[in-house]
Order: sequence, then C-alpha cells, then structure tokens
Amino acid sequence: MIVTIAGKLVRVNETAVTIEATPFEYEVLVADYTRRMLQNSIGQNTRLHTLDYIEGNAQGGRLTPRLIGFMTEPERQFFDLFCSVDGVGVKKALRAMVRPVKELAVLIEEQDAKGLSALPGIGPATSERVIAKLRRKMPRFALMVERQTVGTDENTAASSVISETFDALTTLGHNEADARKLIDETMASGKKFKDTESLLTAIYQRSN
Repeated sequence: MIVTIAGKLVRVNETAVTIEATPFEYEVLVADYTRRMLQNSIGQNTRLHTLDYIEGNAQGGRLTPRLIGFMTEPERQFFDLFCSVDGVGVKKALRAMVRPVKELAVLIEEQDAKGLSALPGIGPATSERVIAKLRRKMPRFALMVERQTVGTDENTAASSVISETFDALTTLGHNEADARKLIDETMASGKKFKDTESLLTAIYQRSN
C-alpha cells in the first residue's frame, strides 16, 4: 500500500493532480478542498498522504488502481471513516469534501444535519447516517487538524490566501461552483497574490 507520494506537482485538474516522481508521473485523485490548496503550487515539490482505491466492478472485467491524496494524515484518516458510512463510499466522499476537515468534523460533532446536507451529494438521509456513526469520533480531528501545518514545501501562505478567498466569496453570496471558477480563472494568469484582499480585487476587476 502506498501511504505517501512526494515529487514535483506538474498538473492540477478538476478532480486530480499529477505528481512527477521520477521516472514516473502519478495521477492522484483529490477532493475539491485539496485541489484548491494545491492549485497555486504547480512546479513545486509536493508531498501527499495517500490511500489506494480500486475503481470498477470485478464482474465488469475492468478494475483500475487509483491513488487518493490528502494534505495531512488527519485528512486521510477522516476520509477513511467518512467512506465507511453506508451510502457514502469513495466517489461521494471525494465530491463532498469541499470544506476543511476541521469544519466537517465540527458539523458532525454538533449534529448539524442541515449543514452536512448542503455538501455536494450528501442529502438529509445520508447526513443522519454520518452523524449517527461518526459524531463520537470527531473531536480528535478538529484538534489534530488545528495542529497541522497544512501546505506543501513553500506554498502555505498562498494556499491560505486561496482558501480564505473561497470562504469570502461564498460569504458574499457566490455559490461554491462560481467561487471556484472565479478563483481558477484569476489564478490562471500566473500572478501571485500576497493576501485575500488583492486576490478578491483581481477577481472583481476581471468580472467588470
């Protein structure tokens, strides 16, 4: 089992990143929150905690090995638990993890079914099952994630700017898909942004 992968980040796509670990390049599936944290790090050395996953149906005759990547060990542990809930599974868990693990853990611990139901692919029935199975296991995730330094070798500050800007855009009334699109389009210029204010300014200058 591959538990970590390290190398140069060469591509960030909608649902996966590509890491060059010479002589190979590996496609690693990531949740949307992780993708946002990495999108400003192309060309930099990156280390991800990973899980193995076999995609496909044995009866269908095609099984494809996949890697799923996380910024920290607690995120990987949380994902593993999240997938264990009936009706969730790998694909739904990846789609749902659009927020930091700390925030998801708080929603579950506080039994906020409405907040969980707002996550992509997680409806009321699934949110109740998640709370019933996981709420007593959540406090350690909030504490562990708080103590982690989230980021790759040199991009912690830039990743924080992107994450904070995403939160600001949703607070300002943009839905998560629009917020992600606005950030992606602005970051595509290759310009570095030192703080949330400068990135927000660039986003709204582009849209005017």
